[in-house]
Amino acid sequence: MIKNYFKIAWRNIVRHKAYSAINISGLMVGIAACLLIFVVVQYELSFNKDNKNFNNIYHLVTQSYQGNEVGYNPGVSVPALEALRVDMPEAKVAAFNTSYGSQLTVTDGVSGTNDKKFLEDIGVAFVEPQYFEIFDGKWLAGNKAVLGEPNTVVLDKSTATKYFGDWKNAEGKALKMDNLIDLKVGGVIEDVPSNSDFPFKVMVSYITWKSYGKDYNYSAEWGSISSNHQIYMLLPKNYTAASLNNRLKAFSNKHYKEGIRSNLILSQPLSDMHFDVKFGNSTGDHVTTKATLRTLTFIGVLIIIMASINFINLTTAQSVSRSKEVGIRKVLGSNRKQLILQIIGETAIIVMCAGLLAIGIAKLGMPYLQNIASVPKDLSLFNTGTIVFFVVVVVTVILLSGIYPALILSGFKPVLAIKNKITAASVGGVSLRRGLVVAQFAISQLLIIGTIVAINQMNYVNNADLGFSKDAVLVIPGYTDSLSLQKMDAFKQRLLQNPKVKAVSFASDVPSSENNWGSNFYFNNSNEDGEFTVFRKMGDVDYFKTFGLKFAAGNGYTQSDTANQAVVNETFVQKLGIKNPKDIIGKMVKIGGRTPWIPIVGVVKDFKTNSLRDAIKPMVITPIKKFESQLAVKIQVADITGTVADIKQQWESTYPDYAYNGYFMDERIAQFYKQENQLALVYKIFAGIAIFISCLGLYGLVSYMAVQRTREVGIRKVLGASITSIIFLFSKEFIVLLGISFLIAMPTAWYMMNGWLQNFAYRIELGAGVFILAIVVSVLIACLTFGYKAITTALINPVKSLRGE
Repeated sequence: MIKNYFKIAWRNIVRHKAYSAINISGLMVGIAACLLIFVVVQYELSFNKDNKNFNNIYHLVTQSYQGNEVGYNPGVSVPALEALRVDMPEAKVAAFNTSYGSQLTVTDGVSGTNDKKFLEDIGVAFVEPQYFEIFDGKWLAGNKAVLGEPNTVVLDKSTATKYFGDWKNAEGKALKMDNLIDLKVGGVIEDVPSNSDFPFKVMVSYITWKSYGKDYNYSAEWGSISSNHQIYMLLPKNYTAASLNNRLKAFSNKHYKEGIRSNLILSQPLSDMHFDVKFGNSTGDHVTTKATLRTLTFIGVLIIIMASINFINLTTAQSVSRSKEVGIRKVLGSNRKQLILQIIGETAIIVMCAGLLAIGIAKLGMPYLQNIASVPKDLSLFNTGTIVFFVVVVVTVILLSGIYPALILSGFKPVLAIKNKITAASVGGVSLRRGLVVAQFAISQLLIIGTIVAINQMNYVNNADLGFSKDAVLVIPGYTDSLSLQKMDAFKQRLLQNPKVKAVSFASDVPSSENNWGSNFYFNNSNEDGEFTVFRKMGDVDYFKTFGLKFAAGNGYTQSDTANQAVVNETFVQKLGIKNPKDIIGKMVKIGGRTPWIPIVGVVKDFKTNSLRDAIKPMVITPIKKFESQLAVKIQVADITGTVADIKQQWESTYPDYAYNGYFMDERIAQFYKQENQLALVYKIFAGIAIFISCLGLYGLVSYMAVQRTREVGIRKVLGASITSIIFLFSKEFIVLLGISFLIAMPTAWYMMNGWLQNFAYRIELGAGVFILAIVVSVLIACLTFGYKAITTALINPVKSLRGE
């Protein structure tokens, strides 16, 4: 009997090819989209779970109070490490200090002419051996004890292979880090998986960091907190997060007695680390938010619901044409249960066909997944999770799409069905079908509005006035060892001799970056600490010219190797309550507790100190040569490629021991908004998918209506109805439903997108224009969808349509 069910089901699918194709297409696209979304969400939720102690590992972070301001830092001061071990002996504690932009040199051990230089932007850290008591790691050579030895380094398998040709040859070999530290390879570990926030490739012993502390900002002061220095703790299983935070509060009160700032060490569960943008991720490639994952999941659910709505609408609309079949089956003895199973069997065949095609589409789409999410290239579509998810989705869609049509068809009375007394108007659920159409349109408009808002916001962000010139500025990360510092001035003068170079500056940081160097300060010879945190940047005398910073009062400082004058921004002036920037010129400022008082000589107009997600920070800019490790070169737009090649050649001849690693500042700034741009692209793609699915369903319904009302149209034309009135007859109901759906989608979209915009300190206004554009786009798409079928129906010769009467 089951075989017979499937045979009849297949015949019905083949008989109604157009409707079957519409249903399969909608479900196919919907299931494929859900699969790809699931792959992304599953990957993000899997971060750090490869550690067997995942549920008991905590990241210690710092909450700082400065006046009325609260700040957060993923780092903890260095002396806290040993103090934690003394005060909390029941827990395992480990620390590491990350190093960014480090150069590792494989020396030939003879002349140095065959040295191989490797630049590692991330993945380099000074690590304690205790790190491997908390986190898992598979040792291929050596063991964790080697990280207790000075001048020792551990490499992961891929890096060891890259440096030495074969990882098995790495142990015992020599490396040089930043042309400062001679290292010996003490071990090799298996590569860290891509879904880890600790992608360490080069691990130098922590004790080595202490030995070279002057060059790597080592500080043993309690008040010195760097995001690079992080501490992790493994708790006993009976420990709770609440009890840990109580212990940490007492610990903070005990040790942070002195200093202006009040610091509190908090615990951050490892399970939250990948999703907590408040602290950021200073070790891995990125963080995401659970709100973003919920948005992706919500979009996936909406898409699959839309595809199911298509199936329900078309199947119930077709039910009239199958009424006689149902009546005959009932007369011949079929019961309602058998009819329900048959209809669900037909649904299962369609959904399974769509599911198999969806797997193919998802497989084709996997290489492009990196454009909408930060996932690795080798991410697999097939794993236990995706297989289970696929089965659940298919079963859910079969039930969602099949049960209601099955109940409708199996409920026909045989006498009425055989006499063709069942009409579209008499079939139950007409109101439900209209409601489903409204829901479908509402989902489409929700995604259309989201797309418009995301595109407008990202256009605003990408084209915003940052307060400085970011175009054609080449930035070359450098080094501040004594030899490099001696070459700075001569190298700068050589670059300025190039007529295509407009300006050159050595600085600690570009105007807008993800770096923040905060400090307390004193103002106007007062012993009272400032009410807010001030942020620092260091640059030489040409810093303002190179980046096109404009002055609101005063001017730049004079050439100096140390901080003897300061320039502040307008936000600094405003936070002090000074209305006129000119009034601060000549006032004295002291940054931190151990620096001298220096005069303020200029006020620059506000520039965006970080991304547009953050408000402008109060800034103090001073010259301090030993921190000016980055070279910024403003060049002419003409022949950029040739100019960059000349600069690179000059760099390599001046700094032969250091590899060139230049980048353009505007490209790096664009990276601030990588996830937001990806989300905007997600909205575009899924709005397109939603429109495609809704158009399929709408076209199917209009096509069915056209077949059912062919004779009615013929009679109306014979009685004098115009083509325009016939088209209006088909269109009016859908236009009304579209209006209702807009009223539902508008407040929902406003709530969602307004919440998303709150992530930006600088954002567009969510005005009426966005919603007007959305409804206009929706109406045009709907009209194009049903307009063609309505016109072709209205143009049918009434003689043909009435011939059978």
